[in-house]
Amino acid sequence: MNRPDSTRLYCNKTGLILPILDESQWNQGVRGFLYLAGLLYSFLGVAIIADIFMCAIEVITSQTRRITISDKDGNMKEVNIRIWNDTVANLTLMALGSSAPEILLSVFEIVGNNFKAGDLGPGTIVGSAAFNLLFISATCILAVPSPEGRRIKAIKVFAVTAAFSVWAYVWLYLVLVAISKNVVELWEAIVTFCFFIVMILISYFVDRNFFFKQRRVRVSDVENGHLAFDENTGRLQPDNFDKTSANSFLKAVKNRTDITAEEAAQLAAAKLQEQEKKSYIWYRVGAARLVSGSKRVTPLLDPRLQKIFDEIEMKNKRFSSTTDIRDDPETTTRATVEFTTAACAVMENEKMVKIGISRTGKLTNTIKVRYETIPGSAEPEKDYIPQNDVLTFQPNERMKYITIPIVDDNEWEPDENFFVQISLDEPSKDAIIGEKYSTEITIINDDEPGEIVFNKASYLFKESCGIAKVEVIRRNGSDGAVSVCWKTIDGSAINGKDYRGGTGKIEFQHGEMSKLIEIPLIDDDVFENDEKFHIELYDPTGGAKLGQRIRTVLTIVNDDVYNTLLDKVVALTRINVHRLKLGSQTWGEQFTNAMNVNGGDIENATKLDYFLHFLTFGWKVIFAIIPPPSMLGGWLTFFTSLGMIGLLTVIVGDLAGIFGCIVGLKDAVTAITFVALGTSLPDLFASKTAAVNEKYADNAIGNVTGSNSVNVFLGLGLPWIIASIHWTSQNRQFIVPAGNLSSSVVLFAICAVICIIILMLRRAIPALGGSELGGPTKSKYISASILILLWLMYVIISSLQVYKIIPSF
Repeated sequence: MNRPDSTRLYCNKTGLILPILDESQWNQGVRGFLYLAGLLYSFLGVAIIADIFMCAIEVITSQTRRITISDKDGNMKEVNIRIWNDTVANLTLMALGSSAPEILLSVFEIVGNNFKAGDLGPGTIVGSAAFNLLFISATCILAVPSPEGRRIKAIKVFAVTAAFSVWAYVWLYLVLVAISKNVVELWEAIVTFCFFIVMILISYFVDRNFFFKQRRVRVSDVENGHLAFDENTGRLQPDNFDKTSANSFLKAVKNRTDITAEEAAQLAAAKLQEQEKKSYIWYRVGAARLVSGSKRVTPLLDPRLQKIFDEIEMKNKRFSSTTDIRDDPETTTRATVEFTTAACAVMENEKMVKIGISRTGKLTNTIKVRYETIPGSAEPEKDYIPQNDVLTFQPNERMKYITIPIVDDNEWEPDENFFVQISLDEPSKDAIIGEKYSTEITIINDDEPGEIVFNKASYLFKESCGIAKVEVIRRNGSDGAVSVCWKTIDGSAINGKDYRGGTGKIEFQHGEMSKLIEIPLIDDDVFENDEKFHIELYDPTGGAKLGQRIRTVLTIVNDDVYNTLLDKVVALTRINVHRLKLGSQTWGEQFTNAMNVNGGDIENATKLDYFLHFLTFGWKVIFAIIPPPSMLGGWLTFFTSLGMIGLLTVIVGDLAGIFGCIVGLKDAVTAITFVALGTSLPDLFASKTAAVNEKYADNAIGNVTGSNSVNVFLGLGLPWIIASIHWTSQNRQFIVPAGNLSSSVVLFAICAVICIIILMLRRAIPALGGSELGGPTKSKYISASILILLWLMYVIISSLQVYKIIPSF
């Protein structure tokens, strides 16, 4: 029998665990395919176990303590505040969570290689850093829709971590080339690790403004409940859900008769989850679950509820005053011009409509704004006089008005609308158009008396409210004085016993559009179930007509029942919010989530969810044995999952090494390509999602520089300390060849400096967007292209240096 050649034999012996059996004589194409498939499948396992690890970190960093404060009325209240500082949490546990595979790969490679330096661990660390800083930053720049922008809010902390991320690689070069060439001494290893602690301390001091003028900390305007201390505003902010939140949401959906309490609770949970402040962990876990068919962190509503949710959101967005991030008084360098309202109405007989246009932000410049009417159901010249003109904001002018003539004819027409849109008359670096760049004008016809209807088909009142107020509206005309009679009709509620009804008349004067019918309710001490009665309109006068909704039903709810109904919605909302929490509470819940597609939410699972669920089923069931994060404050899950990541990292290292050997790739090239990409893809998905959904860029790219620094200070400092201690105890030196690693470090440091400069220029120059992410289409594509080319250049040049095609630096 022919013995396998030395190359094949070497490939068999590269791993700590693999290969389990001798397959050196198998077909090399088959071996390469199997090891590549195993490597890719292991990356899925790393993503899933990192999900659990991140959930443990979320539980740990969310821990609170109770303090007593005084509210604005001087009353003492006990509230919960978070123990962990956000910056410290980001640079320690969160950075460790996203970088654990790279760090542990470096540690296990040295330990498994008899404490000799290898290429896979350091190469993966530098390769991941290049991918994270260059490729992920480019992706996030492109992900933000134009012309929106995302700025880094904690810019001082970002400056510290960015400086340390560059210094980390400068320090590596000094250690490997300048101070003790090709040797890492024990003190150098210790200093490398200590830079990690120094970076955390300086970042914390900068975050808390220890080196700057102190901000006054205020704790007023605080309500009972779970509060988080916002160190940027110096306030304790409510961080939980209560009845007020539920009641507020119910007001937005109460006009819809097709929503049950359960459905309202689902919508409320979705809205609360959307508004909740999210950490990078939330996006990282969401990305991991996206590729495994696991329980989503974002609720997926059924199409009908999603449509209702979107309609409510559109209505709220339309009539609310929204603020662009670039209007932040701390960061604005230009003016924002927009309409004061997104919609308004005008009576036809008023013959003109006056619309306000406001300027916020920078006030020192002169701005010319063009406004133009756009037809809707109203026709130009026939219903209004079209306009296309320019108005000028002089320095320090905050408000301007435009007037549009309305044609008052004698013909009856239904209510009609048209639009007015504004734009900058000349491109300017000092001004932008805000979100309310268009406003809708509704012309209310007054040439007919109109029709009279109830505003709503049903009303709900507490028994103790005293007076039930029911709105009657006049629409499609308001000419002249009209009246209509009304009468109450008993149902389960009896006139004189439960309410004081009868008959009456309401009168609309010329131009009046709304009136109220007031019905006194009788509040007795007898517990009663829900009771109903009706009000009906009849006998209109003055030429007015009755519309379709001439009867409405009033439901009187006992106070206890009403509170129970609200409590039911609150409870259901809490249940839905609980389902969206990252970690599981029990082992049973973990196994249920692991063994069911989309965590058991089968109705909302897609075909892709099913495919990914069955593909990763084995990993999910294996990792379900890890203690849930609810135990011991998350620490038991933290250390158990860290051990699992370590074991899986060993397997990844073995698979990558053997695969590279089979296809002829050296470990250094395998590290900066396959392994670096495989461990960083969840970060790519997470950062892209954060860039689109977040108001600021911190969760998208703000953590990248800190994570890269942690990779070096822990991922190389820790294994270097272990190896240095081992060799020093034997009176020998720890040899680390500078060759390929030093060249890769220098190349990445250059690319990193260029990347940071580009990001800061984008932030400082309005023409480039005035923000790190997003901005004008042309500038963001140019910026992203440069960063992607830098990453490709890094990979290509580093690979060519490994194969001695070009010389090392």
